[in-house]
Amino acid sequence: MDVFEAMRERRSVRRYADRPVEDTTLERVLEAARQAPSWANTQCWRFVVVRDPQTKQRIAEATPEGNPGRKALAQAPVVICACAQTGVSGFFNGKASTALGDWFLFDLGLAMSQLTLAAHALGLGTVHVGLIDTVKVGELLGLPADVKFVEAVPLGYPEKPSKPTPRKSPAELVKQERWS
Repeated sequence: MDVFEAMRERRSVRRYADRPVEDTTLERVLEAARQAPSWANTQCWRFVVVRDPQTKQRIAEATPEGNPGRKALAQAPVVICACAQTGVSGFFNGKASTALGDWFLFDLGLAMSQLTLAAHALGLGTVHVGLIDTVKVGELLGLPADVKFVEAVPLGYPEKPSKPTPRKSPAELVKQERWS
């Protein structure tokens, strides 16, 4: 699948078929994330792959009841917990290099974008679940103090194809030279 096709067709998937994700396929998805660009090549992303049904259920329970991704966390064969080492991306000699501070969210976002596109290209579905108790999940995963849990991404074969969602027009999103 062409990268532009993957970007155009990828959609959030919240219902998964009862089919395991092969180790080699999972490795390819994680490799796509590993190849993402990052601030000064710091590669601050860290991933915890969860397959244990009880752990997936506990992660789901850390998600508010109204979150449409909650059931997907328990149902998907794999949950990728996207984490980041703090204090390295956006830093030089131990100090933040810009007024924006730690860039771990930016770098992790790049990695997760590549991960979800690769998953789609391989016939897998994903959904970003960020409305979640990040502290509780970080504790559940046993993360060290300098690593923060950011989001959970269910991964599996979609139960059915996803429908396209509307996108804003380029005119709504792009300005030339200046805002006004």
